[in-house]
Amino acid sequence: MSLDLGKLVPADRIRGEDDEETRELQDMLARARTYLLSHDWCESVSEAYLGFGVGGVVAVFLFRTKLKTGAEELLWVVEGDLPSAYLVSDRATTAAAALEIYADQMHDWVEAVRKGTGLQDVFPVDASADEERASLLETRIKLLRRDIVPAAAADAT
Repeated sequence: MSLDLGKLVPADRIRGEDDEETRELQDMLARARTYLLSHDWCESVSEAYLGFGVGGVVAVFLFRTKLKTGAEELLWVVEGDLPSAYLVSDRATTAAAALEIYADQMHDWVEAVRKGTGLQDVFPVDASADEERASLLETRIKLLRRDIVPAAAADAT
């Protein structure tokens, strides 16, 4: 199964349910782009798409990036009221799948924080590695899995 860009919304056509949500989604897009470009390995972004989004809460964007090695890569970025993260597109062919993988990665971080096993083997999260942050993230992951992933899956059909 491969990525179907036709099911995604090009960045210049992103619209929310109202003007406020449109602004929120555009702000989230800008933050996601900035997040990607903050990594040393990312040289540029040439295309951006919205896979799924709820303004101010969470959005999943797909970016066509040029790496410093010269290679091109399609990367998902999850952005919103939770830690930003990028995901390779070969394991996630839909926004819903990207959200599932994101939830798994964040759960792994929560577990590593709680067990005190170190964070070297989990996706880096820009948050203090303490019980309070782990608990907050765990709550968001549960909501993501319960409400957002099913909505993203339904939206893709």
